[in-house]
Amino acid sequence: MSPEKESNGMENYAFAVDGVVNRFCGLSEEQDADSSEEDSRNKLAYCVTDVPPWYLCIILGIQHCLTAFGGIIAIPLILSQGLCLQHDGLTQSHLISTIFFVSGLCTLLQVTLGVRLPILQGGTFTLLAPSMALLSMPEWACPAWTQNATLVNTSSPEFIHVWQSRMQVLQGSIMVGSLFQVLVGFSGLIGLFMRFIGPLTIAPTISLIGLSLFDSAGMNAGNHWGISAMTTCLIVLFSQYLRHIAIPVPTYSKAKKFHTSRMYIFQILPVLLGITVSWLLCYLFTIYNVLPSDPNQYGYLARTDIKGDVIGSAPWFRFPYPGQWGLPTVSLAGVLGILAGVISSMIESVGDYHACARLSGAPPPPRHAINRGIGIEGIGCLLAGAWGTGNGTTSYSENVGALGITKVGSRMVIVASGFIMVIMGMFGKIGAIFTTIPTPVIGGMFLVMFGVISAAGISNLQYADMNSSRNIFIFGFSMFTGLAIPNWIIKNPAVIATGIVELDQVLQVLLTTSMFVGGFFGFLLDNTIPGTKRERGITAWNKAHEDDSENTLESDEVYGLPCGITSRLSSCSWVRYVPFCPSHKTRPQNITPSSSISLDKKEPSKNDTHIIVAVAL
Repeated sequence: MSPEKESNGMENYAFAVDGVVNRFCGLSEEQDADSSEEDSRNKLAYCVTDVPPWYLCIILGIQHCLTAFGGIIAIPLILSQGLCLQHDGLTQSHLISTIFFVSGLCTLLQVTLGVRLPILQGGTFTLLAPSMALLSMPEWACPAWTQNATLVNTSSPEFIHVWQSRMQVLQGSIMVGSLFQVLVGFSGLIGLFMRFIGPLTIAPTISLIGLSLFDSAGMNAGNHWGISAMTTCLIVLFSQYLRHIAIPVPTYSKAKKFHTSRMYIFQILPVLLGITVSWLLCYLFTIYNVLPSDPNQYGYLARTDIKGDVIGSAPWFRFPYPGQWGLPTVSLAGVLGILAGVISSMIESVGDYHACARLSGAPPPPRHAINRGIGIEGIGCLLAGAWGTGNGTTSYSENVGALGITKVGSRMVIVASGFIMVIMGMFGKIGAIFTTIPTPVIGGMFLVMFGVISAAGISNLQYADMNSSRNIFIFGFSMFTGLAIPNWIIKNPAVIATGIVELDQVLQVLLTTSMFVGGFFGFLLDNTIPGTKRERGITAWNKAHEDDSENTLESDEVYGLPCGITSRLSSCSWVRYVPFCPSHKTRPQNITPSSSISLDKKEPSKNDTHIIVAVAL
């Protein structure tokens, strides 16, 4: 059926299906006033297959980059402690540039060849916990002299060997571990995994990612509790108290010329705004010598000039390349630890795919799209290991939420974000600027970010029956052991002595990784203690990932391979046996000729000003 257009302040689609007007991006004229007013707040300006004007793609692409900003730069700043790079601002800037570059590259791969939803890729905290556990082993502990800024010569071969040897073992472990994700994705085994993994496994696993990082948050915030508390309060103020306040923003259009549009800035960029304000105040306190200039005094680390002239030393242009830190090495202990993080990342990404589909006007992702998305994420982790980010990649839940705020679900916006991050990664000055953020400001951000991660994990319990003593026992025991056992092993590393060095290393990494210990006990107990699927939350969990695609776009338009590859493969009989290829013969039964929706490219709207943010912001 051909779409009909209607002007509702912008050109929207009205899909006629069997004589019934079925609108997704637009609104029906038959709706009453109250329903129309409510739906007008929820309608999409652009659906997943629409192409907004180029300037809107760039502006919203920048916004998505800024939304992911906190998570992307937090990972190299945390890893720098385990890599002995606390006092090497220039190398930290190179790590930040590299993770931006790889995140952009993986985003482009995911949108074009992966699940093909408007979902951003970036560093993952699920790999951060096993990475820090690996780097905390006795053989990788930082030498004492690297903790003293006066003794560190960042250009000396000895110092370079110290941090590069640690980065190389991280790279090798991530690359080998990511092959498992590639296998699971492209072979279609992710469906088998999801049969045995439910809310009582996911909740302690995700929660312990945030809880295990409390020491890093406390150490950074403790360098100046006043600055870190101010940063935390600002982020809380912007994200919770002011999120429903619209700010007038100057915009321009040919029809109205210069005018103002109202935008929920605080809801979109709370972390960035909180960090920027605190960062600026620290800069003012530094130039007016409000903060102490003596390194031995409390509060010195809140200054913005302690990294020296890192911005001046950083090159304007630097192209990250694979193997830039040397040849990766492989540690069996590291690989097994990374596998625990990879499994958690895969499960989280499947949920992100469904959420992204709902918010972008797409039908629920079919199996082949999920398989392809997980496989491409595995390739992304492989690339991240080769380039040397010290981390992998995963889908960003924050940016999925941003789709619901901006009401722009077009994947071309995420393509623009990918190109922007690649460009940012090639300009060394950008990464250098981020290294001047004082550690108390980072600590204040960590207090909020890690708290939200912990709460997000616990929120999965909404699907399980928490009135059940069985479920209360499983969750409580998993959480407590996930904290107690790693803490005891860290304080008593010599107790693991099997006589086999490699086995000792494996046990050391796994048993000091909180998310592995808690997730393992959650998985074991949930699958062995008798309980119904309804009690375990499996029924509600599966139902939450099932959507009615009646009012959404036709599946092949969204999830088919680009450049006409899907149509070329449709005539091949062997395609039905390839788990990551779309097959018309395995299409869901509810998609019939009478209910399918034909799509035309959407023309640029004549009134996009209500979603355009001023470039100056």
